[in-house]
Amino acid sequence: MNVPEPGTSFAAASRTAGEAEAVDVVSGSFGAGHDAAADEIARRLEHLGVPTRRWDVVDLMPPGLGPVLRAAYLRQLKTLPGTWGPLLDALERHDGVARLTASLVSAAAKQIERLALERPTLGFVATHPFASQALGSLRSQGRLAVPAVTYLTDMSVHRLWVHPGIDLHLALHTLPASAARRHGAGEIVVVRPCVPPEFESRRPSSRQRGGARSSLSPLTQTPTALLVGGAYGIGRLEEAALEVGASGVATPVVLCGRNDRLRRRLARRGVLSLGWVDDVASLLASVDVVIQNAGGFTSLEALAAGVPVVTYRCIPGHGAANAAALDSAGLVPWLLDVDELPEGLVRALESGPRALPTESGLLPDAAAAIIDLMVPTHLTSRPMPA
Repeated sequence: MNVPEPGTSFAAASRTAGEAEAVDVVSGSFGAGHDAAADEIARRLEHLGVPTRRWDVVDLMPPGLGPVLRAAYLRQLKTLPGTWGPLLDALERHDGVARLTASLVSAAAKQIERLALERPTLGFVATHPFASQALGSLRSQGRLAVPAVTYLTDMSVHRLWVHPGIDLHLALHTLPASAARRHGAGEIVVVRPCVPPEFESRRPSSRQRGGARSSLSPLTQTPTALLVGGAYGIGRLEEAALEVGASGVATPVVLCGRNDRLRRRLARRGVLSLGWVDDVASLLASVDVVIQNAGGFTSLEALAAGVPVVTYRCIPGHGAANAAALDSAGLVPWLLDVDELPEGLVRALESGPRALPTESGLLPDAAAAIIDLMVPTHLTSRPMPA
């Protein structure tokens, strides 16, 4: 597997060959996890000397449509979370729902086609289902001449993630790889999860974590449990925090993200809550266990940081699907009800973190797999380190 020397200019090499190309990475700002994965993929490609451009599929839709879809999605999860599961189930079972969704992203496909014509590109990488559908449609219709890759950010894979026109699907575990194959994906490669290196570099010792705990919760000596619900603090976080506190096993700290209303409610009830945090790696290094409800990017970050993770009060739909997949993979145990909570927390604290698939050291890097597909071999210069 050949890649350019880190820090060398791939753009300069491209100009020598009469070209100036980049990899276009398309995410979707429907949640921070998709953007975080896209940012990390772009960072790794840039580190290996391959230029990138970042796009948001929301911005590639017609004016007004993308923001409206994003707002509707977030409002549905906040106010009618019970409807999200049936909607995903309808997507899995009914072709009409899938066709309707495809029509919504067709305008984004036209924008991507225009981008490919106007800017020299090596290929496209999608980290959101809408982007995957748009790219797959273009490839299958012969309207996109360069390769398209989908990076599956979740442990569960619903139908919208997969398109037969995509050249390569990248999965972070064998479970999502198998699900993608059932949905008709062609070539699939299981890669190391794209978690930024600062999470692993800040793994604290138990002594360091204990000292940080006292700064977060100075009035108690119990372990600190960080409850997370994504960038928008979605789910039954308030209920879960009160139940964690009542268990007597841990002190709850809720990461509310951009949900200021939740933060104010928790403050009135005496629960320590945090707003938007830029340095999540340092925060994770300061807690003893993470309680998650969606199986998103924060779960992988916590595992990489060496913090035990459990699922509790998960959101319907993809949250429950991810919870089941993470539990089945032996990565994150799923605590199904309040009766399981005390023992589950004690077990997580005593057993410590589960190992991410990346720790085997045998899986390829996502950036290397993308380079193998997209970058001409005559522009690469040295083997990729294991």
